[in-house]
Amino acid sequence: MARTILVVDDDPHIREIIVYALEKAQMTTVTARDGAEALEMVARAAPDLIVLDINMPELDGLEVCRELRKTSDVPILFLSSRDDEIDRIVGLEIGGDDYVTKPFSPRELVARVNVILKRLAARPTETADETASYQRGNLSLFPDRHEVFWGEETVALTPTEFAILKGFLRQPDRVFDRGHVMEQSYAVNIHVSDRTIDSHIRHIRQKFAALGCAMLIETVHGVGYKLGPCT
Repeated sequence: MARTILVVDDDPHIREIIVYALEKAQMTTVTARDGAEALEMVARAAPDLIVLDINMPELDGLEVCRELRKTSDVPILFLSSRDDEIDRIVGLEIGGDDYVTKPFSPRELVARVNVILKRLAARPTETADETASYQRGNLSLFPDRHEVFWGEETVALTPTEFAILKGFLRQPDRVFDRGHVMEQSYAVNIHVSDRTIDSHIRHIRQKFAALGCAMLIETVHGVGYKLGPCT
């Protein structure tokens, strides 16, 4: 079954380029011209992934992402200008899964979309070992249901955040460098910067800190990260 991709950009030329590239790759597309229309299309079309421009008038991509993350973990691939590094970082921190900078290669965009979709498609075919639940202190993770709990509280994680946390729980006493974190969270080879990994870790920490967990993932200076005590 073809995946449905929502393309959100206020520039009709860019929308046309992205739609052409995605449909050439056998994906179904729907489009939105601004943030408000994007929220309507998510409710109407239930897309498998959103390609979301950051810089749009009125309701920009970051605001759209914040609104969606209140109720949805649909993957989001941001589009941003090369001089908007801060916006890209913020986008990852509030729940984005990846970003492509403008001007971009349509081929690269399709490749990054496929990376996220392949990670999603892998969920139902995981082995029994992979679908086993994980428990450490107050933290519980259920891969088959894609659910995470801190005590009795549900924690909404993006697919990338979920994969990262699952990797830590599978080896709770191991210290992971950024390369190993990337291997745990991306199904196929792709270049992801250290800053992108750090942003995902920071966002996971913030979600659990809001529930009273001071430091779910600890920094091991000069090495990488490890799972905290989860109490």
